[in-house]
Amino acid sequence: MSYDLIVLGGGPAGYLAGERAGHAGLKTVVIEKRALGGVCLNEGCIPSKALLNSAKMLDYARHASVFGVSVEGATIDHKAVVARKNKVVKTLVSGIRGAMKANGVEVVSEEGVIKGKDGEDFVVEAGGKEYKGKKLLIATGSMPAMPPIPGLRENYEAGFVMTNREILDLEEIPESLVIIGGGVIGLEMASYFNSVGSKVTVIEMLDHIAGPTESEISALLLKTYQKKGVDFQLSSKVTEVKNGAVVYEKDGKIVECKATKALCSIGRRPVTQGIGLETIGVATDRGAILTDRHMMTNVPNVYAAGDVNGKSMLAHTAYREAEVAVNHMTGKRDYMRYEAIPAVIYTYPEVACVGETEETAKAKGIEYDCQKLPFIYSGRYVAENEGGESLCKILVEKKSRRILGVHLMGSYVSEMIYGAALMIETEMRVDDAKELVFPHPTVCEIIRETLFKF
Repeated sequence: MSYDLIVLGGGPAGYLAGERAGHAGLKTVVIEKRALGGVCLNEGCIPSKALLNSAKMLDYARHASVFGVSVEGATIDHKAVVARKNKVVKTLVSGIRGAMKANGVEVVSEEGVIKGKDGEDFVVEAGGKEYKGKKLLIATGSMPAMPPIPGLRENYEAGFVMTNREILDLEEIPESLVIIGGGVIGLEMASYFNSVGSKVTVIEMLDHIAGPTESEISALLLKTYQKKGVDFQLSSKVTEVKNGAVVYEKDGKIVECKATKALCSIGRRPVTQGIGLETIGVATDRGAILTDRHMMTNVPNVYAAGDVNGKSMLAHTAYREAEVAVNHMTGKRDYMRYEAIPAVIYTYPEVACVGETEETAKAKGIEYDCQKLPFIYSGRYVAENEGGESLCKILVEKKSRRILGVHLMGSYVSEMIYGAALMIETEMRVDDAKELVFPHPTVCEIIRETLFKF
């Protein structure tokens, strides 16, 4: 059967591309070997947020007396939390299937492999059948990176080491958990399991947590979770994994950290092997598919969106890349911009950032001014929170007064950051931003208060 578009992969980039293409009138098929929604919906973004929300409610209950509410003996039923997580995932996957059907998109639940071309059509084999299409969008996503640490893979296969896939389905709360990697996934899982009672140790090779997150925010988050009892071993290199222990080197010393379970969360790598890229000559760089600002590859009529191109491994980036790709296919003028993509860490408190940090601005030779305020300058924040670390930090280009970066740590910041992204996307000047009316009382007023420090 012939299609206008074959989408290989049904994660955020794949299913949204299918939905947009179908709506635009393209005869489209989405081929996904596992489950619609990809890692984000089934093993990442959504299930982890379901767990983190339960942990947040537990924390609320434990500290309710501060707000004049008495909650005695608050406990958590981890099996019930996981069951609810599964229910949420099932509901959302069903919703995606409904969207595919409503837009006339065919879904094939098989592993797809590119077999080459038949004239002008691309050929993809899935489930023993051939699918031909005028255009091809590769959205095969990413998978957890598994570095060549002695014993790591063996202990993964034995069940001691987990990735994000397995940890979200744990039936019991581990007495102790060692997390290899202090990035977003590691920190969110540290947040959950620390709240529900595990003794958590995070081993990070860098001298800071949260990867490229603004350094001052990263330091505040570290301080917050150290107070909560998470043990961070920074500037530490994991050298071996044994059954029941992770061995690391720090300051020239070898340390053995024993634990009930271990989580490997040191990053992800694009899924480009075994999908037949070589049959049509798609170019890659260090395992990621090379794309231009229209999401086109070096092969005409072949596009790549989402984690598979390695540009920004975030679900919302994948959504936008998918839209850009479909718009280009259908003749609409559009291109991908990466300057104002927000990033969020759903810890408690949350972290949300967009744009330049002081480090990146200095590296680019950008002259900037910086202002910052703790959230205690927001009336609603003070009314709803009792102490804790928080910060709003804004960078403005010195000459043009254009807003360059906004970095937040506190309550609700995941819901606030889009406004800051809009300011950067539209190249808003600080004086123009000062004229915006923020509702009162809201936590987002902290952005306005910080703007008025310039």
